[in-house]
Amino acid sequence: QLQACGGGLVQAGGSLRLSCAASGRTINNYAMGWFRQAPGKDRETVATISWRGSTTDYADFVRGRFAISRDNTKRTVYLQMNSLKPEDTAVYYCAAAGGMAYSSRQSSYNYWGQGTQVTVSS
Repeated sequence: QLQACGGGLVQAGGSLRLSCAASGRTINNYAMGWFRQAPGKDRETVATISWRGSTTDYADFVRGRFAISRDNTKRTVYLQMNSLKPEDTAVYYCAAAGGMAYSSRQSSYNYWGQGTQVTVSS
């Protein structure tokens, strides 16, 4: 089970840090990712990280503003979000790609958390 938290309401230009903690299974050998879905839009990939944390990738619309990291000793993945914009408003989900050391493809992710709402006001 993946539990995402840390969302909330923030003004444009502000920051939030999302956390995703795993329980019941280890994610230490799995690629992890953050995804988001805004109302009326498809879910999109935000950032992905390899099982060791040595490889990361970002969507162009967050590159330079967001940072994904992980602490395998805590079975937790983070998403630091800086310089937030109103268009970042969405439900953010974390997910694990079971059996894969790394993948940037959303279709590889088969374990999903429940999502946390991020709202950025202008």
